Amino acid sequence: MRPLQGVRVLDLTRLLPGPFCSLMLADLGADVIKIEDLALGDYMRQSEPMVTATQSIQFMALNRNKRSLKLSLRPKEGKAVFARLVEQADVVLDGFRPGRLDKLGVGYAAMSALHPRIIYAAISGYGQDGPYRDRAGHDLNYLARAGVLDLFGARGGDPVVLPLQVADLTGAYLGAIGVLAAIIGRATSGRGQFVDISMMDGVLPWLPMVLPQFLHDRRRVQRGETALGGGMASYNVYRCADGEWLALGALEPQFWATFCKLIGREDLIDLRLATGAAAEPAFEALRALFRTKPRAEWLAFFGDADVCVDPVQTLAEAVEDPHLRARGMFADVAYPHGTVTQIATPIKLSGSPQPRLEPSPESGEHTEAILREAGYDDDALAELRAKKVIE
Repeated sequence: MRPLQGVRVLDLTRLLPGPFCSLMLADLGADVIKIEDLALGDYMRQSEPMVTATQSIQFMALNRNKRSLKLSLRPKEGKAVFARLVEQADVVLDGFRPGRLDKLGVGYAAMSALHPRIIYAAISGYGQDGPYRDRAGHDLNYLARAGVLDLFGARGGDPVVLPLQVADLTGAYLGAIGVLAAIIGRATSGRGQFVDISMMDGVLPWLPMVLPQFLHDRRRVQRGETALGGGMASYNVYRCADGEWLALGALEPQFWATFCKLIGREDLIDLRLATGAAAEPAFEALRALFRTKPRAEWLAFFGDADVCVDPVQTLAEAVEDPHLRARGMFADVAYPHGTVTQIATPIKLSGSPQPRLEPSPESGEHTEAILREAGYDDDALAELRAKKVIE
């Protein structure tokens, strides 16, 4: 039995943060019902590259193990359907701007009055209050406003746009944690609650090595000069003779000392934590040293020594990495047109089997089955179709 088996989630979200949150819950056994409107549904369905006429590769990756219900929340009949679904659910995921569901009459206040045990988790850019609550934004905006984007990049260089969505995915993880905390809390209180997740808020805790110091002394933090952000020679990347790169993470004294002895530069041992001008001799020595051999030779040279040296692998190399393969981090999901390889869940639980991966749903694929579970018969379904509440 999977740990969230028996938990039902009504997922009203689109694109990345909310669907990634519900993906984690679905992989852990929750019955996630993806509620899509009668028009476009989740925009990620049509995000290139397309695998089929109705699903992109990104949509497939984010929406496995879920069921899809097409429902219009605008007519009163649609609101009534949603209220009945809420009665049988544990969690509602909201990815709209603050107040949108309240305006539709299906927000937390209205639904919790009917069903006090329901949990609403809202993942938004700036949270449910504050001067930015109604601003539009994306991952880059949240990182920029939070002061995080300013720290990404080389010393003296421009800010760097990252290829991963830090704020979006942080919002997803925090949303899942908030949901699980609310479920545990409900076991004692008997009541659900509203979980307010701001993606801008969420990126600040990623700076525990930088922000507390700034709050203490208010000294400007320069891009590329923080201890773990490019400022130390013992924790950096180096180009090899063949143009490939190595990552050196010899932070602890024993790792750095072993590394320095292996390369014959014991004179650098005292520069382990040096930053700024004091670190330049170590930087100059290591940059020159690593350029003398290709990456493969350096990896063979260090072998199994405890020096924290690893190759900066391309994605092509990483997906074939024997450790990731041994950990089962890639899985094939069977679709009618063939198999699609996806990232497997990184959560390993000793008492639960690895989840069986079901393909992402077609839009509205499970509408009738879900509504029949909620007690709607043939006549009621026909009436909802006639009124364009469902398809």
